[in-house]
Amino acid sequence: MVDEKRFLVDVGMNNLPFPMKVASKISPEGQSTIAGISISARVMQEFEAKSIDKFIQILHAHRDKIGTKTLQANIIDYMKELKANTVRVDFAYPFFIEKHTPVAKEKCLVRYNCVYTVKVSSVDEKPKVIFKIEAPAITTYPVSFDDRAGGLFGQLSTIVIEVESEKDIYPEDLVEIVDKRALVPVYSFLTDKDQEFVIKKIHTDRKTSVMMMDEIKDELAHNQNIKWYSLSCSNFGMLHSYSTVIGTEKSIWVPFSSF
Repeated sequence: MVDEKRFLVDVGMNNLPFPMKVASKISPEGQSTIAGISISARVMQEFEAKSIDKFIQILHAHRDKIGTKTLQANIIDYMKELKANTVRVDFAYPFFIEKHTPVAKEKCLVRYNCVYTVKVSSVDEKPKVIFKIEAPAITTYPVSFDDRAGGLFGQLSTIVIEVESEKDIYPEDLVEIVDKRALVPVYSFLTDKDQEFVIKKIHTDRKTSVMMMDEIKDELAHNQNIKWYSLSCSNFGMLHSYSTVIGTEKSIWVPFSSF
């Protein structure tokens, strides 16, 4: 006889604020932050409200530090406790990096939005962990004129990097790649001398988002620890009310520089 109470159901919660420590290159104990946690599980059973309580219970048991290795281990606990077919957990949080301004070398904190996503299924019990970070940068507006004084001007570009790795890929490392390849990095504070330097660089040097993305892609492709990566870039030109977007990922070879 078929038990009509048993059926496939998705249960979970969205955006639970929760204090925790996340992986940081310069802080071995992790950086303290507040994460918005979303969890979903596909369960073959009669839905019970206490399933949500089980999410919270397991979460409290693993609040010490969020990183690639801990997430790969913790997700198995969710799977077993909930008797689920699939489980997905997203940890979205702000991460702060201390930077120095280009001329005055003043310290400033810059916020970066990050997301750790871990997924596992009963078919493939090896968890998949994806780390995502959004990094702003200044690039050259494509319709600029190299042959005119002041003909070059900048635009804000937001780069989204997603990586899958067996080891921790730290936010600091990915931000360093973006800052190194951007026309100008983004700071939360600039002195008068710093502003003068940045403005002059924007009007004299050329680095479009396509050029920047090509260089970032090349660096990620040569990182042996990265199994998979995805890149996208949204560009906000000051002459338009919309953004332009370019993107690529591993195994899809797109020669940006030849466009």
